Amino acid sequence: MSTAAATPTRPGEVLADLLPASRVRDAALVLGGAALTGLAAQISLPVPGSPVPVTGQTFAALLVGTALGAGRGFLSLAVYALVGMAGVPWFAGGGSGTAAPSFGYILGMLLASTVVGALARRGADRSVLRMAGTMLLGEAIIYAIGVPYLALATGMSTSAAIAAGLTPFLIGDALKAALAMGVLPTAWKFIKR
Repeated sequence: MSTAAATPTRPGEVLADLLPASRVRDAALVLGGAALTGLAAQISLPVPGSPVPVTGQTFAALLVGTALGAGRGFLSLAVYALVGMAGVPWFAGGGSGTAAPSFGYILGMLLASTVVGALARRGADRSVLRMAGTMLLGEAIIYAIGVPYLALATGMSTSAAIAAGLTPFLIGDALKAALAMGVLPTAWKFIKR
């Protein structure tokens, strides 16, 4: 039986804050968050009738925001978006640039990672129930930007964009939210022991 004291945590901390503070740490976390999102975007399955694939990208973006906090989460997704816009093929399915109909979801992830990161600083990542609400809000933000962009980019009607860019993804997003609900609160419980 260990007699070591539990790692102390302070209100307002996110998981990344538990690492020793430095500019190098922050740069590594930002670049690592961008890389994680880019790698997760390569897990890409086409959806019949939709120009938007199912990816691991949204899960990664929300996880990055929650684990790194609003500032580093925003910077990670900004690096991810800017590098992809510059031509690095790490958007869903190896895509890049802004011409893809799914680019609006990337813009939504940028905002969502910032919001969920701010909520994590307020303790939203410490319990399953609060984490569920945080993930659902993050997903809603992504769709609120992604679906209208999809409609504009493709000329779809609003109802067609919802049918192609929202409805087919709801079950998968619920599963991603459930995974996040288990991972982050469990990480905090483990750290406190």
